Amino acid sequence: MTQPRLATATEHGRMYARKVDGEPTVPSITTVIGQFAQDLGGWHGYMAAKAALEDDRMLRAGRSTGLKHAVIRDAAAAAERYRDQAAARGDRVHNYCEAVALRELGRENQVAETRDTLRAHGETDWADRFDEWWDLYQPEPLAAEVTVWNHTVGYAGTLDLVARIGGRVCIIDYKTKGTDRKNRVKPLDAKVIMQLVAGVKAEEYLVDAETGQWEPWEYGDAPVLLGVALGETEVKPQQANPALLKDSWFKFCALRKVWEYHRSVDSIAADGAVQPLMPVVPPPPRVTLPEQNAS
Repeated sequence: MTQPRLATATEHGRMYARKVDGEPTVPSITTVIGQFAQDLGGWHGYMAAKAALEDDRMLRAGRSTGLKHAVIRDAAAAAERYRDQAAARGDRVHNYCEAVALRELGRENQVAETRDTLRAHGETDWADRFDEWWDLYQPEPLAAEVTVWNHTVGYAGTLDLVARIGGRVCIIDYKTKGTDRKNRVKPLDAKVIMQLVAGVKAEEYLVDAETGQWEPWEYGDAPVLLGVALGETEVKPQQANPALLKDSWFKFCALRKVWEYHRSVDSIAADGAVQPLMPVVPPPPRVTLPEQNAS
């Protein structure tokens, strides 16, 4: 994932400042959504088993304790390696998509350079499929990689694209996806609805990062929230169902509160003045009084 200018990685997740070198004060949209826990244990186990079986050292590992531990260590980290590689590829594809939008806006861009970077990594198929989607849907860019802020709830984020398609304003988020066994792009996660609705609910957008100049957000009534799955074989755009936007917004706001609670508890514990868990001493022994003689 790319790092917007005002975003900073912190112990509480990615956070945004109001200007360059400013103090980060609010969490990013993706950090808030990240509070929604997902069980990835099965996927991690699958990736580890797959990496171990495909490791050329596997047959020799039984005769060497050191080699066996190396195979286990590398297999255990397979999921993280895959995640990091996919994130890096996603950054390269997003950079190309942003460059295309900037070119359409008549602004300085690096279309040739970003495509060359994709070519160097054998990833031009993603760029080719994106170009096909762009020609087919003919979006008219209004803003690209625009940073937005919501004071009321307390969050910020960077939107991939705001564009007019077929005469309607769309908030667009790109997701680079792999390909399934049928050679189709894998589907979007439904959590993208929260990301899109948080974008449309913004109150300000960034004009100048150096001076911290912000202006009122003018696309809060965008009628179409569009998630676009970018694959090497096809591009699949999907609109967020309007019937789910209200509940998705409430869910996002609840996750924002969860983030705040986590930060509060973690900050108190990190301070050292308050211990999360305190020792408990056993109670004093019970004293049995002698029975009084009957009078």
